[in-house]
Amino acid sequence: MHAHILQHVAFEGPGSIGPWLENAGYDIGTTRFHENALLPEPESVDLLVVMGGPMSVNDEAELPWLAAEKRFIGEVIRLGRPVLGVCLGAQLIACALGGRVFANREREIGWFPVEAVAHDGPALFRFPPSVEVFHWHGETFTLPAGAVRLARSAACDNQAFQFGKAVIGLQFHLETTPESARQIVEHCRDELQPAPHVQSEAEILAAENGRYAAINGLMAEVLAFLHAAGGR
Repeated sequence: MHAHILQHVAFEGPGSIGPWLENAGYDIGTTRFHENALLPEPESVDLLVVMGGPMSVNDEAELPWLAAEKRFIGEVIRLGRPVLGVCLGAQLIACALGGRVFANREREIGWFPVEAVAHDGPALFRFPPSVEVFHWHGETFTLPAGAVRLARSAACDNQAFQFGKAVIGLQFHLETTPESARQIVEHCRDELQPAPHVQSEAEILAAENGRYAAINGLMAEVLAFLHAAGGR
């Protein structure tokens, strides 16, 4: 089984996703767009993970590889392979499926709860009724046609969605580890301007290990769901 990771900046890596994939028996390939934009053949990918980054999906003029990345994501989805998108990754999936990405009504940065959206579909992933997760985003998206909203928050209506049986987009970060939190703060601390849903650097980094363990455990559930949905 081959998993492929699309990484946009050096400081937003796969976090807890990497060890889970290794333990599940995947060999892992990575396209690091900050180094080169080489993509594998879509047919070679058994599970695709699309990570976050500070750029916008709408920055194609400055970052022309975004257009090829969106086409690649769409091709992998059409092949029926499991796809997971995190933050920018979720926005790229939404865009690849015909959704629109634009500025959210406010930034959401730090540890804030998301609430599950009730649904009856047996083939849909179920989030806990409320769970505190790690956020770092200023944009949002419209749900693509056929997608189902799975979670929302006070600051952002579309926090998670599922398309078909094996495509999930997460606006928030469940893969974050203490080290990756420090990395994103180090590189993006200029975004920590006081606002209702923006925590300070001290608040963000004061999170205890139990918070990280909880979100990493939930990420493991999401990955196991996609692994099973893909028939692997």
